[in-house]
Amino acid sequence: MKASRFFIGTLKEAPADAEIVSHKLMVRAGMIRRVAGGIYNYLPIGLRSIRKVESIVREEMNRAGAIELLMPAVQPAELWQESGRWEKYGPELLRFKDRKQNDFVMGPTHEEVVTDIARNQIKSYRQLPVNFYQVQTKFRDEIRPRFGVMRGREFIMKDAYSFDKNMDGLRESYRKMYDAYVRIFTRLGLEFRAVAADNGSIGGSGSHEFHVIAETGEDAIAYCPTSDFAANVEAADALPLIAQRAAPTGPMTKTSTPGKAKCESVAEFLDIPLQRTIKSIVLATENEGAEPTLWLLMLRGDHEMNEIKVNKIPGLGEFRFATEAEIVEWFGTPPGYLGPIGTKKPVKVIADTTVANMSDFVVGSNEVDFHTTGVNWGRDLPEPVVADIRNVQKGDPSPDGKGVLDICRGIEVGHVFQLGKKYSEAMNATFLDENGKPQNMEMGCYGIGITRILGAAIEQNFDDRGIIWPESIAPFEIVLCPMGYDRSDAVREHADRLYAELVAAGVDVILDDRGERPGVMFADWELIGVPHRLVIGDRGLKEGKVEYQGRRDTEATLLPAESAAATVTEKIRAALAG
Repeated sequence: MKASRFFIGTLKEAPADAEIVSHKLMVRAGMIRRVAGGIYNYLPIGLRSIRKVESIVREEMNRAGAIELLMPAVQPAELWQESGRWEKYGPELLRFKDRKQNDFVMGPTHEEVVTDIARNQIKSYRQLPVNFYQVQTKFRDEIRPRFGVMRGREFIMKDAYSFDKNMDGLRESYRKMYDAYVRIFTRLGLEFRAVAADNGSIGGSGSHEFHVIAETGEDAIAYCPTSDFAANVEAADALPLIAQRAAPTGPMTKTSTPGKAKCESVAEFLDIPLQRTIKSIVLATENEGAEPTLWLLMLRGDHEMNEIKVNKIPGLGEFRFATEAEIVEWFGTPPGYLGPIGTKKPVKVIADTTVANMSDFVVGSNEVDFHTTGVNWGRDLPEPVVADIRNVQKGDPSPDGKGVLDICRGIEVGHVFQLGKKYSEAMNATFLDENGKPQNMEMGCYGIGITRILGAAIEQNFDDRGIIWPESIAPFEIVLCPMGYDRSDAVREHADRLYAELVAAGVDVILDDRGERPGVMFADWELIGVPHRLVIGDRGLKEGKVEYQGRRDTEATLLPAESAAATVTEKIRAALAG
């Protein structure tokens, strides 16, 4: 490719709405341009990287035995009504009517459509297992699209769906996809972690997220540096931090705490560790035709509630936070001084696993400006219902018992699910087993955010000059920068010769034949992030040299002009081989 025949749309400044590095650099490097909120044009530079990501994904999916197809972006509402997600999915599902007033959606995912394919095409156990995948545009009507391609409304995704005759088969399909994802993200040249995760709205049993490690990541990942344990903070088990409850050491006492409504203020006022205070969170669940049930969740003062874990407690599947009016009605006081002792109306108490082993702790007295100290289970309070309802923190024991946890930030770029029979039962996707009896298929679901990978890769690889692409997904592997291409015959002839040699060797090379000044050329290609650069000038050629610099190198080095193409080809191949 020659730059004079290509489109290079670099900018000196990022748009005002660009909040994070990847958004700023993708716009400045001429990769994307905004069309509407969360919707982008992918310009030639950006599309080249997308196609390289897709190529690696396709190669590894094919290697793992998956079969590519293509399903429509527009899906009929009937399929979503069958699965039950028409009502449950929420406003992110873009719904519309055609001219005949039939309901349709813009697909955010394709479980319903692929299940419809399976139930119509798969009749016998002899056709199983099978794994269908596609690379397709998705649309999710995000309430607040932001961060460029990181949280857009329209995006490109690879989604795969496996169908098996039993759980053993599903586990094997899941393992193959998990291994394929490890190979994909390794080949993409990204630092990543596979972490245990919650299934969310898709449903099913086991799942893992694949996160690119970056300080700007939206997700917190708990991992153990001395073992293989890693999980999204939302899904990581929080072990009790107190092994055994100690005996009470003093009486329960109502204590004045004027104006101290937060655990931190109470602890400072009473001159006690924050870890001896209890945080009270009040939730409500609706009862048809009757007043709501109120729940009091008790966490240690330095801990945070995990809504996903709470949602899984029987009875709390559709909780909401209680209103202040409800809190006053049930507890007799506004928030800030709440506790389980002396409520006005009965509440259901749930204690976190650590709280359940605490003694001599401090709770609100259900009276403004008062807390109760020296509270103990059994003596002062009934034994609680105990559940893991908190987020893990740095320094907590690892759930695998092999060390303590640390926390890092990650950007989710892939997710694998064991769906089980959630969709096959809802949509009657069956096959005839070895005995001729109909059985529901066991399903798995496996997604990769193709366009999101670009943003994640940049968040992990950049400097003050621009993007630093891994070789495997850079828009070009090497750029040739001739000094005075339009003025020097020697420079032009050698640049053209190098270009021909690299093309013949299968290298993805661009020759900047625009005749720009060196500073403009270097700034453009450093911003775009091409991993390798050769500079050809009259002075160097007189000495039989050209100048090489890798994108991460601080200094340039001289290479023999006649062997430069072979040298950089070897460098590129070594980098791609990992």
